[in-house]
Amino acid sequence: MRFTVVIPARYASQRLPGKPLADLLGKPLIAHVCACAQRSGAQRVIVATDDRRIHDACCAAGVTVEMTSAAHTSGTDRIAEVVRRLDWDDGEIVVNLQGDEPLMPGGAIRQVAALLDSREDACMATLCTPIHGLGEFLNPDVTKVVVDQEGNALYFSRAPLPWNRDGAAAGLISQQQWHGALRHIGLYAYRAGTLRQLAAIPPCELEQLEKLEQLRALWLGMKIAVDVAREMPGPSVDTPEDLQRVAGLLHADR
Repeated sequence: MRFTVVIPARYASQRLPGKPLADLLGKPLIAHVCACAQRSGAQRVIVATDDRRIHDACCAAGVTVEMTSAAHTSGTDRIAEVVRRLDWDDGEIVVNLQGDEPLMPGGAIRQVAALLDSREDACMATLCTPIHGLGEFLNPDVTKVVVDQEGNALYFSRAPLPWNRDGAAAGLISQQQWHGALRHIGLYAYRAGTLRQLAAIPPCELEQLEKLEQLRALWLGMKIAVDVAREMPGPSVDTPEDLQRVAGLLHADR
């Protein structure tokens, strides 16, 4: 199985400006993410960015970089530009690894690529993990997913999912049954042809409401294969506090 990892990285970040270049144990955050991708066995690892500072940092780390438009609203659109420019075959498997995931196991990256490779009927693949507590279930920063009996995504949401109807009139406080709920991991595999299709369609209303780019694919009727991650990813980096936490985990691992 051959696959490429593309890491979309932009400089702007509301909670942690310049996040890809934030210092993490003496290296920029993006360099740690690239190392995760390289451990997956990918044939190519490419960073897609709109910022010259990120470009220069990646070049210094020996990582291939593609400069892309600053107008993209999602990582999917940014990766699609790379696919078009490099003219990849429609069947090429491309993994979207978010640029703030310095603790993503290489095995998880390979797992999502292999899942798509094994599912000819699916246009995309992604991973999930079981939800372990009520706070996680109710947290709007945690994306939830529900799947059908064949392992295809039915819907993704920031709201508690599935929503228990009993007592629902009382609102969010009524949603106490989190056992069996699934947390979505923001790691995707696509075929290059799928990326071309997605980028040709403007964001749909569901995607804009939930701020979840994968809903565009479901809106178009595409199948997204979902599997439980065999290796649990560590926390992503969204805030300065996250950065300190990840630094502590990396230091302890060393």
